[in-house]
Amino acid sequence: MTREIGVGVIGMGWMGETHSRSYRQVLERFADADFAPRLVVCSDNVESRAREAQRRLGFERFTTDWHEVLSDPNVEVVNITVPNGLHLEIVRAAAAAGKHILCEKPVGRDPQETALAEQAARQAGVQTFVGYNYRWVPMVQYAKQLIDEGRLGRLTHYRSRFFACYASNPYGLLSWRFQIEHGLGILGDLGSHAIDLAHLIAGPMKKVIGNKETFIRQRPLPKGGGTHFSVGGPDDPTGDVTNEDYCGILVSFENGVQGTIEMCRVINGPKCEYTFELNGTEGALKWNFEQMNEMHVQFRSKNDAEDGFIRIVSGPAHPFHHYFNPGPGIGLGYDDLKTIEAYQFLKSVAEGQQGQPGFEEALAVANVQRSVQRSWESERWEAVTSTRVD
Repeated sequence: MTREIGVGVIGMGWMGETHSRSYRQVLERFADADFAPRLVVCSDNVESRAREAQRRLGFERFTTDWHEVLSDPNVEVVNITVPNGLHLEIVRAAAAAGKHILCEKPVGRDPQETALAEQAARQAGVQTFVGYNYRWVPMVQYAKQLIDEGRLGRLTHYRSRFFACYASNPYGLLSWRFQIEHGLGILGDLGSHAIDLAHLIAGPMKKVIGNKETFIRQRPLPKGGGTHFSVGGPDDPTGDVTNEDYCGILVSFENGVQGTIEMCRVINGPKCEYTFELNGTEGALKWNFEQMNEMHVQFRSKNDAEDGFIRIVSGPAHPFHHYFNPGPGIGLGYDDLKTIEAYQFLKSVAEGQQGQPGFEEALAVANVQRSVQRSWESERWEAVTSTRVD
């Protein structure tokens, strides 16, 4: 018998819509699942957005008060896709209501809030999940498989960067993403993904040292709306950008791997260049999200003429690919990663077992972010220590 899982989504912007579409796709893609999502209610403080989301995405009803999502007995799981500054309040309320939670990253505005969110969910005994969707790329999963099988030998080097151009236009509006009262800048935004993937691929971190810079220090003020993709003009009134555009981190991992992580939101050239390169004693690999359906791998060869990188294209032999396409080279897209994410979350709820990545993994990311913040102040290496709240 198929187990029905009632879903409520809070926040119907781009990410809320993406999550909602993902739930609709779960049974289309994972036909062997013994559970089925039911889109019960969507919530947004803008009534027109909530109403339109209900109409287009198939929710049974909508509301402008997120508390009504948590009080609905038909809702078993809650998706939180509102601005970062609202995450902790809603996480605490959802946990107290006994709802399982999928929260977009970063879980908190800062590491301390992420620790408090993890505490609330842990003490309530609810299942959690986090929107670290890049984990689910078939090529990334295959890279993890090669590492676990020892095909690359002992890992030695890890280099990652997440360069996105979404804020490269100096007339991009001063949305909440650029204001410290709403949280960290690029370290909290794209840095959450970069640190999580480093943990998945290379392992936990021992110590870090980081630097930061804000290149565009003023931006046009919003005029009653807009997102971090919206653009104003040169004559518009401006306000100060109060968090970081760029962050660079040197990393020493617990297993001896040495690495670097860079992230920037104002860089010109790359559009969404999220990449990692990994070296081991028996081989190497590299992957770039802009070409997410391929990966370059090298295995040490006794024949010098054949010792070099080879290109592997995603296909049914790689994790998750066959759920979407029957042949190699028929690529997946961003929304497909969110569908895998939704499936993995619902599977953990249906089985009553905490899956990964949950709030524990988000807390591990927060631990690194807090250590990076300390290094900004001390200008020296800082040990990665726990921010867990008991």
